[in-house]
Amino acid sequence: MKIGLSQKLNPSSVFPPFSAYSHAVECKGLFRWLHISGQVGVDIEGRVASDSEAQHRQTWKNILAILQSANMKPEHLVKVTAYITEQADTPIYRQVRDDSIPGVECASTLLVISGLAHPDYKVEIEAIAAAPVDSGDNSE
Repeated sequence: MKIGLSQKLNPSSVFPPFSAYSHAVECKGLFRWLHISGQVGVDIEGRVASDSEAQHRQTWKNILAILQSANMKPEHLVKVTAYITEQADTPIYRQVRDDSIPGVECASTLLVISGLAHPDYKVEIEAIAAAPVDSGDNSE
């Protein structure tokens, strides 16, 4: 799948991805790069979502809002790194990611860790997006 000038790479010499992501994403040409800091399941009012799935959904909602603010789309994601605090939440992470960015198979890393910056946080996701300079770039 190509997005602008980026292309997902899943060589036959490497075991296929375990779910909806790519082993690598290559970007050729002139791009605007957006590095999104780790987002957590906190809404605009500062409330932490009540359960794990709600936190995952809010986290992706935050990421999508940041992409939109930069005139980018989910298809511009090239790398996502997710941190979860419970191994049992792996299926929730994958399902919510797939629901939030359907058909997007960016490079992805998922880590299970002992904790995040606040004890109530269950998930944190950081992302990198790249869009060709002519796709909605209004800065000069």
